[in-house]
Formats: sequence, C-alpha cells, structure tokens
Amino acid sequence: MKIKDMAMLGGLAAIWGSSFLFIKIGALALSPALLIELRVLIAAFALLLFARLGRHGVRIWHKWWQYLVLGATNAAIPFTLIAVAELRLDSGLAAILNATTPLFTAIVAWLWAKDAFTPGKLMGVILGIVGVGILMGGASSGIAAVWLPVGCSLLAALAYGVAGVFSSRYFKGEKPLDMAIGQQLGATLVLLPLSLFFLPQRAPSGTVVFALAMLAIVCTAAAYLLYFALIHSVGAVRTLTVTFLVPPFAVVWGALFLHEAVSWRMLIGLVVILSSVALVVRGGGDQRPRVADKLDASL
Repeated sequence: MKIKDMAMLGGLAAIWGSSFLFIKIGALALSPALLIELRVLIAAFALLLFARLGRHGVRIWHKWWQYLVLGATNAAIPFTLIAVAELRLDSGLAAILNATTPLFTAIVAWLWAKDAFTPGKLMGVILGIVGVGILMGGASSGIAAVWLPVGCSLLAALAYGVAGVFSSRYFKGEKPLDMAIGQQLGATLVLLPLSLFFLPQRAPSGTVVFALAMLAIVCTAAAYLLYFALIHSVGAVRTLTVTFLVPPFAVVWGALFLHEAVSWRMLIGLVVILSSVALVVRGGGDQRPRVADKLDASL
C-alpha cells in the first residue's frame, strides 16, 4: 500500500472515529432521531452538490424501494440506535461495540445468503461474544443504565450486517456515488415522520451546530467520497482494515475532548473484539468484499 493510500486510510479512520464524538454531543442536545435526520439530509444535499459539480448523472429512482430499505438498514436505524446508546454510553465504548459489525454480517450472510460459515468465522463470533462480555463485566449498574444501550449498539451492528447482505443482492453494478446518495435520501424519508416529534424548543448552541455540520458533511458525505476513492485505489478487502482503526481513534477523541475514562478492561475488550473481527474477515467465504463495501459506519 502506498504512503498516500495509508494516509487516506488513517484519515478515514480518524474521521469515522470522530463521528462517535459528534454523535454524543448532538444526541444529548437535539435527540437521536432529529440529529440523525439532519445528518442524513445535509449529507444527501452535500453529495448531490458534489455530483452536480462533477456532472455525474444521479440514477436512483429505478430502485426506489431498495434505496428505502438500504437507507433504513444502513443509516436510519443503526445511526439512530448508536445515538440512543450514546445517551448513556461513552463514545469510545460505542465505537468498540460497533466494531462487531463484521461478526453480524457473517451470521446474516450465512442465514440469508447461505454464505459459508467456516470454523474461523465461528471462532471469531465466539471470541466477539467474549469481548463484549469483558467490556460489560465491570458494569454494576442496572439493566436500563448499561445493558439497554449496549443492546442498541449491537442491534445497530446487526442492522449494518443486514444492509451488507441486502446490498450484495440488489445493488450489483450500481455506481458507488449513486448508492451513497440513494442511501442518504432513503434514510431521510424513513426518519422524517419520527424526527418531527423531536423539534427543539430553542435554537441549538454553536457547539451543537458545529458537531452536526462535522457529522453530516465530514463524517458522512466527505467520508463516503474518501472511502470510495480508497476502494478504487487499493480494493475493498484492504479498505476493510479501517475497521481495526476506527475504535482506537474514537477512544482517543472521547478521552481528549469529552474526558472519557479509558480502563484496562476497555482496552482488553477492544483487543479481543478486533481479534474476533480479524478471524471473521480471514475466515473465508464470498462475503468479505461486500462487508468492506458496507462498513459504514460507520460512522
């Protein structure tokens, strides 16, 4: 991998890692539903503007219902669940839990697409469960305080897994920029009715507006463009290594800017979960490139 590609990969990981920081700031002030609605709406307009400037003819209406499903499963639902989780969880912990996405993708691909579930993948999933257990082992709070937000984070990862398999079945041959725009527009429509119930009573602070702008324009729209450029340059599988870099960046950003505590249990859990992801990614099967194509996520 060239130095330029390594710099792009590190930059993408840093950007997506910061998304958890901005989600926490925005969700506490705007509510999860409204924050994510504004995130995908602004990102959609930014991507449309980029397509317009690049004279790219957007072609999405021929798959309108597929883009609604993709927008729901790969943006609206997981983004909102992560925002709900971060009302109680530290941003770094939410990022570590989100790193389980490839584990859920492997399970969904096995159940839905009959993708091979190799011994390596099985070991990865089991190790991932152990990693989550390590993270939660020191929790002494009640169910509502810890386990419900953790459940939201894991359900978000599951939604990403469903989106990855769905996209591999319904979006073969579609242009990446079209998929990015269609996904954001689909998510906007899905979240619109819910977000109207959470309109703010007063104007948000400058900090919240900045967090929203960074989340939508940098962590979503610009990150997609950088992500697609990486896939074009080094391939989907190599780009998948961003999965291992996002959580450490998120932990660092949370510690620096939100003064979140970083414990040994958290670091051990991070290593175990990333090791489980490595086992799943290297476990074989035809789903690996599609996992890389739909790692939104992250966020």
